[in-house]
Amino acid sequence: MSLGSALALTGTAVSAIGSISQGIAANKTAKMQAEAIRSQMTTEAQLTAVKDSRTRAQYRSQIAQQRAELAARGVSLDSSTAIMLGQTAAQEMSFDSQSVRSDGAARQQELSYSRAAALADGKNSLLKGIFSAAGSVLTGSQQLWPGLSSTKIGGAA
Repeated sequence: MSLGSALALTGTAVSAIGSISQGIAANKTAKMQAEAIRSQMTTEAQLTAVKDSRTRAQYRSQIAQQRAELAARGVSLDSSTAIMLGQTAAQEMSFDSQSVRSDGAARQQELSYSRAAALADGKNSLLKGIFSAAGSVLTGSQQLWPGLSSTKIGGAA
């Protein structure tokens, strides 16, 4: 093997290995990003639960205060006015609680899509590295074996 052939072979190998290494590194980075997003999803779910709990507690406190004020004014707690006010407050509590949970679910879905996209990007980078390496080897093969381009496949010469 001549020095030129050895250098061409080395260059082809380095190019192929570099492409594969770059793909592997990008895939690892994408996996780390996906793991960070998964961790963020867990944190967001916990925050949503806390926010929902606080919203409900705030409404329960307001409902209790409203009942105390009605009782202090001499309004019977089983009167139609007291019942209507209690039902309205309970409906508002339910609506706000559902709003908090819906916002949390939407955020979870958004993060889930981001995580899937990061993983897909990593796989695509890995494949790109592999195909780039294959392209380097195929391109380099013409320089290493000059007669290769004139060789016929599957037929007589």
